[in-house]
Amino acid sequence: MRGPTDGRKAKMDVLYQRMDQLMSTLEEMDPEKAGVEDIDRLIDMLDDLEKKCQQLRQQQGEA
Repeated sequence: MRGPTDGRKAKMDVLYQRMDQLMSTLEEMDPEKAGVEDIDRLIDMLDDLEKKCQQLRQQQGEA
């Protein structure tokens, strides 16, 4: 049987995967060739991470 902590761990794992994905994107990006679209994509990724972190914090506060 899965408990509430199993669900939180799975959500944390997804969050870490997204952070890794962001780091990989940053490492692969050539600053000299990065365009507005690339920067917009990074901002979207950061916004998504922020939302997921806030959701996780709220859920932990409710537990």
